[in-house]
Amino acid sequence: MGNKKYSITKEENITSDNSFLRYNLHSISSIIRNVATITEKRKTAVWIAGCLAVATLDGCSAGARKNAEATAQAEYVFSYAENQPEDYPTTKGAQYFADLVKTRSDGRILIQVEAGGALGDEDSVVSQLAYGGIDFGRISATSLTQDVPELQILMLPYLYRDESHMWTVLDGKTGTYFLDKIQGTGMKALSWYDAGARSFYTMDHPVRTPEDMKGLVIRTQKSEIMKELVLALGAEPRESVYSEVNEMLELHEIDGAENNLASYMAGGHYQLAKYYTVDEHSRIPEIQLISEETWNQLDEQDQALILECAKESALYERSLWSEYEDHARQVAEASGCQIIELTEEERNAFQEKSADIYESYFPDQEDLIYEIQAAR
Repeated sequence: MGNKKYSITKEENITSDNSFLRYNLHSISSIIRNVATITEKRKTAVWIAGCLAVATLDGCSAGARKNAEATAQAEYVFSYAENQPEDYPTTKGAQYFADLVKTRSDGRILIQVEAGGALGDEDSVVSQLAYGGIDFGRISATSLTQDVPELQILMLPYLYRDESHMWTVLDGKTGTYFLDKIQGTGMKALSWYDAGARSFYTMDHPVRTPEDMKGLVIRTQKSEIMKELVLALGAEPRESVYSEVNEMLELHEIDGAENNLASYMAGGHYQLAKYYTVDEHSRIPEIQLISEETWNQLDEQDQALILECAKESALYERSLWSEYEDHARQVAEASGCQIIELTEEERNAFQEKSADIYESYFPDQEDLIYEIQAAR
């Protein structure tokens, strides 16, 4: 039996950055876990005693006792960081993954999904994954570009024709190439998760042409490529965290923003910015990750099991995403929002404005970019 692992530690779309204090507390807890030399039996006993004590104080909760017993019987107990709320597709995908692993390992491997950013914002989760403070996480490719700059290629504007095109690329050898690039960062990539297509939305008037963007102040995520796109369209980029968008719209500090339909709805932005232009300028995927430290604890059989369950959960999450996005569109339209579908000619006008970005950022990657664009 391998060493048991217990977690002391308990964007950019819906959940915002956590406070500085929370991040540091989790980081300290993670460090403590990594240097602890408590024996397996003692650690198990302490954890169970704590759970049973809580159960007793709460009226001897049968559920708490059952969870404590299940954990006591597990060979591994791992943490999974998810910054979205529990009803979000990526969180449901994470729980589906955890359930698959538990079932197929006969309860030997338990994965505890901590939703709502409980383990920190994406940047802090990436750091903790890299040194083993967190075991699993679902992270936007954007948050990994500092460690793997080549991932920025997948964020180029108007890179894909549509959703089907993107999955043809990511599910093929090109997608494997990018996932393999994450090796050596302290993390291992398991699967691609869907995060929809990002489009522009505005407050005062609809946008159908690049000329309609001129002079507007548009909130962007932390992305140099996205800021360059907004500038190329004649607007002014204003970088901020997702949680600030509502207030910025209310105070008219910005004229609009860009995000997927699900976030547009779930963040309440549709109540202030009534015009959503479906230009689908970028499709930034999410990546399901495991810490290399955690990966190396597992034997080959368990590694294969984890990979298999991760890939199945990714397909499940994609189906949930499609349903969630349809729901978001219905909510927005019911509230009086205009969902503006562009013709191919109108979308091409936006795409032409972004041509210089390709040469500026990746002058030596023409062959790879062409391979992505030509994929069928």
